[in-house]
Amino acid sequence: MSDVKHKVRTFIIENFLFGNAEGLADTTSFLEEGIIDSTGVLELVTFMEEEFSIKVDDEELIPENLDSLNNVTAFLQKKLG
Repeated sequence: MSDVKHKVRTFIIENFLFGNAEGLADTTSFLEEGIIDSTGVLELVTFMEEEFSIKVDDEELIPENLDSLNNVTAFLQKKLG
C-alpha cells in the first residue's frame, strides 16, 4: 500500500468512521455508502491540501477524484507528479 493511500485511509477511518474500518475497501464509494457528505468532502480536501502541500481547484471537486480510496490516491499521485 502506498504511503499516500495509507495516510488517506487513516484520515477517513479516524475522522468519518470513528476508528471502525470494517467494510472500507479501496473501491468503496464514500458518497454512496454515506461515509462522507458534502461537508466531509471539504474536510478531506483541506486534509489533502495540508498533508500533501497541494491545491485542489474547484473543477477538481468531482467524484472521479474524491469518491473512494483508489480515486483519491490516483488524484493525489497526479497532483504530486
